[in-house]
Amino acid sequence: MKLEADKVVPDQTLDLCGIMCPNNFIQTKLRLEEMEVGQVLELILDDGEPMRDVPRSIKEEGQKVIGVEKLPGNVYRLLIRKESE
Repeated sequence: MKLEADKVVPDQTLDLCGIMCPNNFIQTKLRLEEMEVGQVLELILDDGEPMRDVPRSIKEEGQKVIGVEKLPGNVYRLLIRKESE
């Protein structure tokens, strides 16, 4: 999943470390609503519940997770392409 993401430069970044569910999903959804279809949002999320819930919820909203990368300190970097309004 990392190959496609290596070529992508995100249009915006949202650091949600320390933000618990469902607030991290709500903030992600609000940010995506401000973006254009085709743009990419870089999300920084904590491991655990955020990494289980936010990607699943994003997909249910019709968006696409195009990259996931484990960062130091139990943190993940996700790249999300806005696919629909």
